[in-house]
Amino acid sequence: MRSLRPAWFALALLLVLLAAVRLAAAADADPLQLPFKLNVGVEQADSPKETVNTIKILLFFTLLTLLPGLLLTMTAFTRIIIVLSFVRRALSLQNLPPNQVIIGLSLFLTFFIMAPTFTEINAKAVQPYLKEEISQKQALDTALSSLRKFMFRQTREKDLALFVGLAKLKQPKNHDDVPTYVLVPSFIISELKTAFQMGFVIYLPFLVIDMVVSSVLTSMGMFMLPPVMISVPFKILLFVLVDGWNLVIRSLAAGFLGS
Repeated sequence: MRSLRPAWFALALLLVLLAAVRLAAAADADPLQLPFKLNVGVEQADSPKETVNTIKILLFFTLLTLLPGLLLTMTAFTRIIIVLSFVRRALSLQNLPPNQVIIGLSLFLTFFIMAPTFTEINAKAVQPYLKEEISQKQALDTALSSLRKFMFRQTREKDLALFVGLAKLKQPKNHDDVPTYVLVPSFIISELKTAFQMGFVIYLPFLVIDMVVSSVLTSMGMFMLPPVMISVPFKILLFVLVDGWNLVIRSLAAGFLGS
């Protein structure tokens, strides 16, 4: 069998080369027509307007690198992923569901919960800007205003007062007087508190199962048997019987959508 491996490898390589030659010949006979051409280069600006446009493009690509951070800090993603992580730990399952599934579910739940806000941003900021009905600054202000409305609904007054005091600002009379750099950290710590409160409630029934199983094993003298091996199947059974994923997701969505 080992002697056949070089022969199979040579045959496969020959087939790949023949396919490449055939594709090259076809490309020469009928070249592929692309709908656009992209040129990237560095040239001297002829006017200040070209320089400003170049700076705007650089700032745009810089903001794209900050997009994951904005998704984490200004949307429902923080609370959702923390609560789902609590569920996994309460079930004593370290790798089930996998991290990719937890992150993916959190991401799509974030899109679902933020859909009204994103729709408002698209209708009031993105589409008017694309139609050249408003300026770029007006579009950014309108989009930020929609996000601020969402964050204000989920931010506690106590957390907001904390950062207003730390920033040494005057007592704000309304939401417009609160700067965004004060609102965002206030929103984050409010989300963390809410997520940990939900995690504590989720932990309680599974903690009772752990205590009961540990007490039973101790009374039977099975000190060498890890209680986790016995309690995990009961935790999974309880979670499935009460339709745990449905309850958790419904609680998360109700906390944001108010239904």
